[in-house]
Amino acid sequence: MLVAFSVAPSGTGPKGRENADASVHDAVAAAVRVVRESGLPNRTDSMFTTIEGEWDECMEVVRRATEAVGEYGSRVSLVLKADIRPGHTGELTGKLERLEQALEQQA
Repeated sequence: MLVAFSVAPSGTGPKGRENADASVHDAVAAAVRVVRESGLPNRTDSMFTTIEGEWDECMEVVRRATEAVGEYGSRVSLVLKADIRPGHTGELTGKLERLEQALEQQA
């Protein structure tokens, strides 16, 4: 399965301090570190991080990334989208490869 998710803190900053510029990059970095250390295939862009694996391992990474972000605020917002396709692997890159082939054929 592929899971694309975005997680961000809201509320007060670490240990009750306000975040003056409303930047969440430190919190997002904590989440991405969890993802990268998981060993699952992954890709991060400006809006989402996508991981590939089995249901339980993907949800565990999402849970741990969400908990890491929770250290940066009193609330956490999580947006998640999943492509559940049993029996398929390598879709993190495979879907993009098929898209590029389709674009070339249409040119």
